[in-house]
Amino acid sequence: MKRVTVIAGLLGLGLTVWMLMQFGARSILALVMTGGWGILAAILFHTVQVALSAQAWRVIAGQKYSAPLPLQDYFALRCVREGINNLLPVAQVGGEVWSSRLLAKRGLGTRRAAAATICDLTLELLSQVLFTFMGLGLLFFLVKRSAVTDELLESALVALGIGVAMFASQWLGAVAFVEVLLVKIAGHLGWSGVDGIRGLHQEVLGLYKVKRNAVSGFLLQYLGWALGAVEVCLILHFMGYDCSLAVGFVIEGVGEAAKSIGFAVPGALGVSEGGYILVGGLFGVPPQMALALSLIKRLREIAWGLPSLGVWQWLEHKWPAPSHVSAPSCPQSVGENPLSSSGL
Repeated sequence: MKRVTVIAGLLGLGLTVWMLMQFGARSILALVMTGGWGILAAILFHTVQVALSAQAWRVIAGQKYSAPLPLQDYFALRCVREGINNLLPVAQVGGEVWSSRLLAKRGLGTRRAAAATICDLTLELLSQVLFTFMGLGLLFFLVKRSAVTDELLESALVALGIGVAMFASQWLGAVAFVEVLLVKIAGHLGWSGVDGIRGLHQEVLGLYKVKRNAVSGFLLQYLGWALGAVEVCLILHFMGYDCSLAVGFVIEGVGEAAKSIGFAVPGALGVSEGGYILVGGLFGVPPQMALALSLIKRLREIAWGLPSLGVWQWLEHKWPAPSHVSAPSCPQSVGENPLSSSGL
């Protein structure tokens, strides 16, 4: 698996370098430098998206019924998730494993932490699919149908199928397989207390049954994706190319979808850049500017990711594993609207 990841990473890096050389590395880097303030704007604006994603995670965990953890804990762990997934060769899932472990150490319990992370990841995927489809809807409204738009639609349908299958499989017992996998991972890494995830399948189903929490988490995740359109418009503005929010919505939707499709490539190198070039070209965005946009977003990922990796190591020492953590039972109903007490 490690060898495959390395090969995929090298191929992605090679594709990125080829695109830089093909479209003029000097002009692309000049555009990146021109958008200097756009880099700072993207870094600062991302705080809002991380906060929304962190609150979605907190909501689906059912905080009213377990030891209440403040939003800042989930915010820090969300940063850890993104930092690991964006900067380390872990195929876009290692961040969830490590942050779930830290969440358990914080006092949520191994089973509840793992279940909440699985539910949050599923809702994040489904909300991204909705975001992509809405972006494609705008795309068909703004441009004429072509072979490119048809291919994008086909890819979105595949993503929808994956998302629905992932959600449905959890109700059909696939989490039991995940439970076994987590036990094996924990044993390989030398983690103790893995017996705490027994009953993970029922815990996941219990979290979904708290319908208000599931819906609220889904909406928060979707809002976080949608705000990515604002980030795109900000970056392009500082590079001297103004576009409407609708165009930014389409570019971000397709770009993030391409990144998710390229999950096997560390950081989706090359895949994400190709997505921005493809959809940007439909709106007359030059390939050089599309590549510059992608590079600035990667600089934002690095600016957030490097400190987050440091936070990860700090939390490993700050939150020592308790001698005994019992996983709270999952509620069947809810009496509090999580959006009204989110702390946002």
